Amino acid sequence: MTSVSSETGAADELRRPLTATAVPPGDRGATRIADRVVAKVAGQAAREALGRLPAEAQPPYATVVVHREVARIRMHLELDYPCDIGARCRKVRQHVVERVVALVGMEVSEVAVQVERLYPAQAHGVAQGRTR
Repeated sequence: MTSVSSETGAADELRRPLTATAVPPGDRGATRIADRVVAKVAGQAAREALGRLPAEAQPPYATVVVHREVARIRMHLELDYPCDIGARCRKVRQHVVERVVALVGMEVSEVAVQVERLYPAQAHGVAQGRTR
């Protein structure tokens, strides 16, 4: 019978909260999220915001600098043309900030959008090349 009570005591010991032996929050350590992880999240968010791109366009990518849990992001995009470039860049900025805050839990101080290349829409039946 003593063995049953010692087993019960061990089970109670496991269920008891660790209040007396818990490590204070300041001594637990820290989680650091690498810049490249934030860059991947930002790149995916830009792809979500842009939707369909020209077939020859490279997917958007980001370069990120994180300092004291605040991210500065530079997005590199290739877009089709004609389009409202300002509106598309604004949409990318907003979506990148939302996704980085939601998924990484990091503040975003800046999102600079750099349009690397514009791809003109090809009209059907028009020959490529220079027109006079």
